[in-house]
Amino acid sequence: MTTSSTSSTAQAGRIQARRAARGSVTEGAARAGFTARGVIYLLVGVLALQIAFGDGKRQADRGGALAALADKPFGSVVLWALAIGLVGMALWRLSEVVFGAVGPDGRKATKRLLSAARCVFYAFVAYSVLSFAAGSGSGGSSDKQSKDITARALEWPGGQWLVGAAGVGVAVAGVWIAAQALRRSFHDKLKLAAMSRRVRKLVDVTGVGGGVARGVVFTAAGAFAVRAAVDYEPKKAKGLDDTLRSFADTPVGPWLLVLIAVGLVLFGIFSFAMARWRRV
Repeated sequence: MTTSSTSSTAQAGRIQARRAARGSVTEGAARAGFTARGVIYLLVGVLALQIAFGDGKRQADRGGALAALADKPFGSVVLWALAIGLVGMALWRLSEVVFGAVGPDGRKATKRLLSAARCVFYAFVAYSVLSFAAGSGSGGSSDKQSKDITARALEWPGGQWLVGAAGVGVAVAGVWIAAQALRRSFHDKLKLAAMSRRVRKLVDVTGVGGGVARGVVFTAAGAFAVRAAVDYEPKKAKGLDDTLRSFADTPVGPWLLVLIAVGLVLFGIFSFAMARWRRV
C-alpha cells in the first residue's frame, strides 16, 4: 500500500469517526428534546383536565406546567433537565438545517426551512424554561403574550393584514398537523421494525389522537387571531390557556375540553415514543 493511499484511508477514517461522534451527540440531543416536550404536553393536558372538572387554579400552558413542576420535590432539578432537553431539541433542528434531515428529501430547501423555524421555536421555549429554572422568569402567560404581541403588531402599518395572515397560517398549520396525524405520516420517521405489534398500536393511538388534538388547538388559536385582526381588538387573541378554556364554552360543555385535554396527554406519551423510536 502506498503512502498516499494510506493517508487517504486514515483521512476517511477520521471523517467517519467525526460523523459517528456528531451523530451520537445529535441523537442524544433529539431524544432528550422529545422527552422534554412530552413532559410539558403531558402536564398541560393534565392541567386542562383539571379546568374541565372545575379545578382550574393554574393556567393550562407552558407557564402553568413549569409552575406545577416547581412545587414538586426535586422540581428545580426536573426544570433544569427539561431546559437542557429543549436546548438539545433546538440544536438537533439546527443540525438538520446544516446537514439535512433524515429521509430521501431531507436535504431539500423546504425541509431545511421548516427545521430552521422549529429551531427558532424550540430555542425560544428553551430560553423561557431556562429563565424560569434560574429564577429570573415566570414561565410567561401564553394569554398575555398573545394579546401583547397582537396589540403591538396591530399598530404597525398593515398590522391588521399581518396579524390576519399569521392567524390564517397558524390555523392552516393546525389543519395540516391533524391531517398528517390521521394519515399516520409519523410512520415514516419511526423504527417500526423495532416495535412489537402491541407497542405499534399504542403509538398509533397516541400519535393519531394526540396529533389531532394538537391540530385542533392550533386551528382554534389561529381563528382567534384572525378574529382579533378583523375586529381590531387584541384582547380577542388567545394563548394556549384561553384557547383551551374556550372549548369548555361550547354547546357540549366541558366534554370537548376533556377530549382535547386527553389528546394532549396522548401527545405527551407519543413524544416519549418518539424519544425512544424516532429515526434521527
